[in-house]
Amino acid sequence: MKRAFLIRLSSVVVMAVVICVAAAPIQAEEKAVTLAEIMTIARENNGELKALREEAGISEAGKIKAGLYPNPVLELDGATGALTGSSSENRLGIGISQEFLIGGKLEKRLAVAESEIARFGSRIKDAERLLLLEVKSGFYDLLLAESRLELAHKSRELNNQLLQITKERLAAGDIAELDVNLSRVETARSEERKIEAERELVPSRQRLLTLMGAPTLSDLKIAGSSETKPVTANPAELKAMALKNRPDLQALAAEKSKGEADLTLAQADKAPNVTAGIAFSRESTLTSVGGMSNRSTDYLVGLKLSVPIPYFDRNQAGIKEAQARKSSAETRQAFVRQSIEREVEAAHARLAAAEKSANIYAKEILPQLSENLKLVQEAYRLGEVGILAVIEEQKKFIEVNDSYLTSLHNWNNAVAKLDAAVGIELKTDDGGNK
Repeated sequence: MKRAFLIRLSSVVVMAVVICVAAAPIQAEEKAVTLAEIMTIARENNGELKALREEAGISEAGKIKAGLYPNPVLELDGATGALTGSSSENRLGIGISQEFLIGGKLEKRLAVAESEIARFGSRIKDAERLLLLEVKSGFYDLLLAESRLELAHKSRELNNQLLQITKERLAAGDIAELDVNLSRVETARSEERKIEAERELVPSRQRLLTLMGAPTLSDLKIAGSSETKPVTANPAELKAMALKNRPDLQALAAEKSKGEADLTLAQADKAPNVTAGIAFSRESTLTSVGGMSNRSTDYLVGLKLSVPIPYFDRNQAGIKEAQARKSSAETRQAFVRQSIEREVEAAHARLAAAEKSANIYAKEILPQLSENLKLVQEAYRLGEVGILAVIEEQKKFIEVNDSYLTSLHNWNNAVAKLDAAVGIELKTDDGGNK
């Protein structure tokens, strides 16, 4: 009975240990973040973008102010004859006046405020567009640094294999000790390459964390791979999409609308506003006739109407300023439209060139280079070539692979710039790659 209990207890302990060992890597494993998730974090947490959203309240306050009527004016007045020897005479008055906006000025002010809100909203979207471009650039920089670190590990692995082969051939008496020394030098150089690749990781990671605005993260592990996928839209379609979606162009359109609303309001301000009021007063007087005094009190109600005469100032300066703003917005809008079209053309051409370069490496150069390296390594193992041929071929393999990583990095950045030029995300897979 006791033995059976001990067997069961030991089985439970072993099972618990197995479960803990199996669960430990899962708990310790750091969650990798995709580009799509990083962009979402940046949208919500980037400091500059958050501050700009807070500033949107200024435009909202401007709309509230534009929709308010002028405050009424309370007027109080009093007079006494005590200082002039007529202490029995005095007067008290109270009145209220209100300025009335004429010519639909209230609606015109609201139109100006709404145009400003639309302009500021487009400005926020444009800031987000530029931020996402920086985030993508930072992501691909970090991806390049990690890929170069993996390549450095591959270089060290190749040189370690070569060193092992030279040791075996030296022991067999096939080669001189110089081959082993040369192999050791290349192994040390590959280690230095690995250290250099690791050094580039920290600034790239910190830059991306700064753009994300995530102070709680001390480290960042990204998920994704450099992979080319063609953009099927032609330049004409891309231009049309850009002119429709670019928020900076939308901001200029709102600025143009605001200029037109400003001009309409300035023209309405040529007609002055009318101020009307009502007043109530009490007057006390003392009249003496033939030695007899008679005190009387009168109550008066009066109306007041005040209208400025637009003789000198008919808001000429305001109209001139509004016309200048409107013309400036129209000119800037036309210029930006041309700039956007050229930017899309340049981004598309840059993408096409980067795609061709990456495809040449992937389809023609790298497969042949890998085959050449295998042949040279096998030839050295058989004693048909010297070690310098192997070293040279391994260097070429690493250098060309590094150039391929650079071409993929250029391709990814070209797609990111095309996205920014068009104003929308053209294609993105689950890993955040194009």
